Amino acid sequence: MTYQWTSIVIGLALASTILWLVRRSHLHGPYALWWVGVGVVVVGLGFFPRLFDLLASQVGVNYPPILAVVLGFSLLLIKMLTMDLERSRQERQIRRMAQRMAILEARLAELRDRSKTERDSA
Repeated sequence: MTYQWTSIVIGLALASTILWLVRRSHLHGPYALWWVGVGVVVVGLGFFPRLFDLLASQVGVNYPPILAVVLGFSLLLIKMLTMDLERSRQERQIRRMAQRMAILEARLAELRDRSKTERDSA
C-alpha cells in the first residue's frame, strides 16, 4: 500500500470516527470541526501528494516533510490555545453559577428562618 492510500484511509477513518462521535453526542460540533478539517486535509494530501510538495517549495522549505511537521505543530498549538480559552470561559461560568447558588441558598435559609420565627410567634 502506498503512502497516498495510507493517508486516504487514515483521513477517512478519522473523519468517520469524528462524525460517529458527534452523532452519539460524545463530541460537540465546534470541536468536531477541527478534527473533520484534519481528516479532510489528510485525505486531500492522499489524493494530491504533489500539492504539498508545491506548497513547500512556494514557502521556501527544501524538505517538504518538515513543512508537515511545522504545520502540524502549529495547528496543535492553536488547538491547545482555543481549548484553554474555552476551559477558562467554562470555569468563569461555573464560578459565577456557584456564587449565584450560594446567594440563593442564603436567601432560602433567611426565608426559612423568617417563616419559622413567624410561626413560633403566632
